[in-house]
Amino acid sequence: MHKKDFTQVAFDVVQQATGEAPKPSLTLKQEAGRKGGLKGGASRMAQMTDEEKREMALKAAGARWNKNAPASKTGARKG
Repeated sequence: MHKKDFTQVAFDVVQQATGEAPKPSLTLKQEAGRKGGLKGGASRMAQMTDEEKREMALKAAGARWNKNAPASKTGARKG
């Protein structure tokens, strides 16, 4: 693949900025992985108990709000 010159790069930048750039297509493996991932999350949540869902939510909140420390088992609540 050849290097793009200045005008080609500028054209790409304008297309991206205006939303006219073509979306990259996914490979067959990427499509299959996405399809399985979308189905898998809902299936996983359906099999979890309310307590397991609560623990997962607390762990996620702890990771989201406390970037400097790993999420603890008790979750985001302190005190």
